[in-house]
Amino acid sequence: MNEIQLKYGCNPNQKPARVFMKDGSDLPFEVLNGKPGYINLLDAFNSWQLVKEVKEATGHVAAASFKHVSPAGAAIDVPLTDTMKKVYFVDDDIELTPMATAYIRARGADRMSSFGDFVALSDECDEATAKYLKSLVSDGIIAPSYSDEALEILKGKKRGNYCVIKIDPDYEAAPLETKDVFGITFEQGHNTVKTTKELFANIVTEKKELSEDALNDMIIANIVLKYTQSNSVCYVKDGQAIGIGAGQQSRIHCTRLAGDKADKWFLRQSPKALNLPFKNDIRKPDRDNTIDVYLSDEYMDVLADGKWEQFFTEKPEPMTREERAEWIKNLDGVTLGSDAFIPFSDNIERANKSGVKYVAQAGGSKNDQSVIDACNEFGILMAFTGLRLFHH
Repeated sequence: MNEIQLKYGCNPNQKPARVFMKDGSDLPFEVLNGKPGYINLLDAFNSWQLVKEVKEATGHVAAASFKHVSPAGAAIDVPLTDTMKKVYFVDDDIELTPMATAYIRARGADRMSSFGDFVALSDECDEATAKYLKSLVSDGIIAPSYSDEALEILKGKKRGNYCVIKIDPDYEAAPLETKDVFGITFEQGHNTVKTTKELFANIVTEKKELSEDALNDMIIANIVLKYTQSNSVCYVKDGQAIGIGAGQQSRIHCTRLAGDKADKWFLRQSPKALNLPFKNDIRKPDRDNTIDVYLSDEYMDVLADGKWEQFFTEKPEPMTREERAEWIKNLDGVTLGSDAFIPFSDNIERANKSGVKYVAQAGGSKNDQSVIDACNEFGILMAFTGLRLFHH
């Protein structure tokens, strides 16, 4: 089959819509269940490239959680600690296979943004991963294969309408790609650049020692950014994107947005957040939204309105701004990646507040020296890659 008709394009008024192979060859994917939409497929193909490249670069199985053509999260299969199992609400009956672990971490980093996500897996979707995904709000999944048990579980999601796509893992895109904007055709070479360890050899700061784990995080950050709408900045820790700032016009706004998400991720590990007295019947999305509000200044307004009774068995003590700031001081060893050069040192100052100790960026700004000086001031290692990763 070399063509699939779609219900509509990005919006219901954009008809007709289809995906097809211009050369007449067969499509490199198969829809095993459901009916994918235009945006579903954009998410599927971008996210598949991301996890495939992370697997190739790190040797670990990888997963991504995509929304509106940018990742909400991405991760490899680093084992979950008991604390992280609690943070990610992993039930005891979930088998933590490598694939399930990678997706749990990818989904868990930013649970609010991952609501209704498109899932990408670098390897076969096994039963454990499907079981975890079964009760989550998600639009679809792409993987190179599915176990029989996993496929049966996934076919039962969304009243039988869950989108399940099987991708040909050996498919390679044509060297030239085109896209039409306002009736005008653009053509460019497909972005085939590979992220390898050698890319980060040019360390320009006083701090030079780059651990294997930090190097892995730099690789993951760069690949995540390659498939994130620009401008973009990504914070990574322990093989997991913990904060992604996408599609901002200003680099500092990317850094702040991603940093705020990284802070929330870490605050969820605090004793007060871990021990919130939720009612047993609270819906998962309501629980996630409530945690997000609890870890912000908004919570005082919720307390004042008495809305806490909807979610908790008893009134939780708020986590004050001072307590949150004190807890975030414990966040350390974070890597920051930027899809283009960092123009001003304010990005480094903000990154430092979220425990960043490693930075990978293109370099080449006229203000490079002031950015290097800021890194030296905070004891941060920075590598210039010479590689821009804009994605539009």
